[in-house]
Amino acid sequence: MKKKFTILGCGSSLGSPWITNYKGKLSNNQKNIRTRCCAHIQYGDLSILIDTSPDIKDQFLKNKIKSPDAIIYTHEHADQAAGIFEMRPFFWKNKKKIPVYGSNRTIKALISTYTFCFIPKHGYKPIMKANVIKNQFKINKNNKTLSIKAFDVIHGMITATGYLFEKIAYISDCNKIPKKSLKNLYGLEYLVLDCLKMSKHPSHFSYHDAMKLIEIVKPKKTILTNLHTDLDYVDLKQKLPSNILPAYDGMTFNF
Repeated sequence: MKKKFTILGCGSSLGSPWITNYKGKLSNNQKNIRTRCCAHIQYGDLSILIDTSPDIKDQFLKNKIKSPDAIIYTHEHADQAAGIFEMRPFFWKNKKKIPVYGSNRTIKALISTYTFCFIPKHGYKPIMKANVIKNQFKINKNNKTLSIKAFDVIHGMITATGYLFEKIAYISDCNKIPKKSLKNLYGLEYLVLDCLKMSKHPSHFSYHDAMKLIEIVKPKKTILTNLHTDLDYVDLKQKLPSNILPAYDGMTFNF
């Protein structure tokens, strides 16, 4: 059975347009309307969410995503995690905690910031069960199992996590990939990769950084995500070879 990968959101930390209606260099093309980075994998009835962006409620409703069986976090920054509160109705509906996976550093940060989601506080029942990941782990439901490999990426001042799902790698936020992690990126069917803007940035890949990595690891297809307001969908697509595509909200592919 095929697995379905959905880009729920591909925008940078403020999305596009910004709350001030600032669009930068973006046209009115619908594919330039970008919510914050988030992704989803559906494998039979196994539903796995990657991060909980501040836009997660609208992302779920628009894409008709069902209850997540697990949430995998790349890191704890607000544009990846602030939608964690929106997961409460799934706890109420299913009457069980949602398993959450992340690095030791990320899990500690999530518990510190969103304490009541994990620890009983002020009469609120915790809605999540934290799981610190090892390099490799599996998520199961009924007769479906997804094997996942985690690896470190550098995201400014922190170490975030990239994930390998069989032949798909997801790296939404990074400015550097350690040599020990690079080995996970060869022989990929798909690479979903941070590509914030044309100019250099201290915590994200620029367009040129992304192109350099692609040239090294040579995935069959690359999807560029975490796109800022200077990267117009049509302009970027015309600039790229056919095996590299800018992401858009709701983009799907099977693996």
